Amino acid sequence: MWGSAGRASAVTLTWLFSGQRSNEIARLRLGCVRWQRDGDPVAGNSTQILARDAVCLLDVPAHKTGTAFTKPVDPLLGQAINAWQALRPSQPKRTDKRTGEQIDFLFSYRARTVSSGYINSTVIPMLCRKAGVPAVDARGSITSHRARSTIASQLYNAKVPMALFELQAWLGHRSPESTQHYAKISPNTLTKAYEDAGDFARNVRTIEVLVDRDAVASGAAAAGEPWQHYDLGHGYCTYTFFEQCQHRMACARCDFYTPKDSTRAQLLEAKGNLQKMAISIPLTEDEQAALTDGQNAIDELLGRLADTPTPAGPTPRQITAPGTAQLLPIVGVRQGKAAQA
Repeated sequence: MWGSAGRASAVTLTWLFSGQRSNEIARLRLGCVRWQRDGDPVAGNSTQILARDAVCLLDVPAHKTGTAFTKPVDPLLGQAINAWQALRPSQPKRTDKRTGEQIDFLFSYRARTVSSGYINSTVIPMLCRKAGVPAVDARGSITSHRARSTIASQLYNAKVPMALFELQAWLGHRSPESTQHYAKISPNTLTKAYEDAGDFARNVRTIEVLVDRDAVASGAAAAGEPWQHYDLGHGYCTYTFFEQCQHRMACARCDFYTPKDSTRAQLLEAKGNLQKMAISIPLTEDEQAALTDGQNAIDELLGRLADTPTPAGPTPRQITAPGTAQLLPIVGVRQGKAAQA
């Protein structure tokens, strides 16, 4: 009884953590687990080391797509196999039908090897009963292949993921095309990859805006008094549709503009009921170039906008006083995600 239960436990953990096919699990050999620390062999009963930093290696027999190979596995699997080997009675050798060799099969018990269908017929129904879950889910019937595909996807989507060719070697595939069927990219991994690629940072910038809550509460905003003040670094813009203004990256200082060194700006900043918020501004290709490619790109942007009317009506060429005024890009811009209000 204890031997049967011990074998079932070891087979279950092997199925969950080895990433191997059911027939490969059935053909594992006695002594298939080895331990190493810093590249040196470690005895399997060295509990002082195994619990901490030893690496567990599993010897996988020749299989349908390749020759025998060795792979690292979770130490829990190695400990389970060691525990079963300590319980396993001496068994007669049996013939490996794939290689023709006489083998001490790991999961042999009462002179019989575990069948390749044991996981589907015994282990999975037992686990589903104990967990109180159905044996069929949205992906279909839970079969022995489920654990192999699941652990492959986990390794491919880990915080420090396995590369495709590394995963191919770990699974024992002959070609990376086979591995791609297992290496499903999770939505979280895809999102992180997209963010790391910098598309959000390149295409969007965040700018602070001061909201005059008094103007909103009193109804003055509805009467036309400015209540949103976009921080340009050198001044504030009160144009309600600032995100649509073509001059937002190179303010032309039209009637909606208030310099920060002016009395009006200082009175605004002195108000007690201001709410500081942040908005994300999608950038055009010209604006992206102005931010990343230097002064020449900025000058080109200013030149293209010289005769474009501002929200107040006049063009930058009409507003600028020769020899005194300058068109400045926004400097109060933050890259990346919008700041929290």
